[in-house]
Amino acid sequence: MYDTILIPFDGSDEAMKGAKHGIELAATCDATVHALYVIDLPGAPRTVYLRDDEDEMRERYREYGEEVTGDVCEMAAEDGLECATALRSGSPGEEIVDYAKDEEMDVIVLGSAYRGKWGALLGSTAEKVVRTAETPVITVREKMND
Repeated sequence: MYDTILIPFDGSDEAMKGAKHGIELAATCDATVHALYVIDLPGAPRTVYLRDDEDEMRERYREYGEEVTGDVCEMAAEDGLECATALRSGSPGEEIVDYAKDEEMDVIVLGSAYRGKWGALLGSTAEKVVRTAETPVITVREKMND
């Protein structure tokens, strides 16, 4: 059914729920996991101070992204699954959708936090992925608190 499963992962609790579900699904289907981290830097305009530190910030985000995608691959390896990691820069929703299309993923599995009524009004990365992806999307939602 699914040969390749994309797991966007940022290290958050909700992303961990999505990763666990994605790996369970991959184990069931004997699929390859792709762990993706998107570097999302603040947009322009930037102060001179931020511009000077941007390279350092990018490096920290890159190191963090390598760490957290490595964590997903370690979890996948525990189930005997193949795993690839990838880092991209840009808007998380757009980059997740583009990666899934570029790499011909069979399904995207990601966590989604409940952000209350206002959060739902403003939207989230998961909501943007669900709305724009041509690839099927499975969301694993955190428990509602209100």
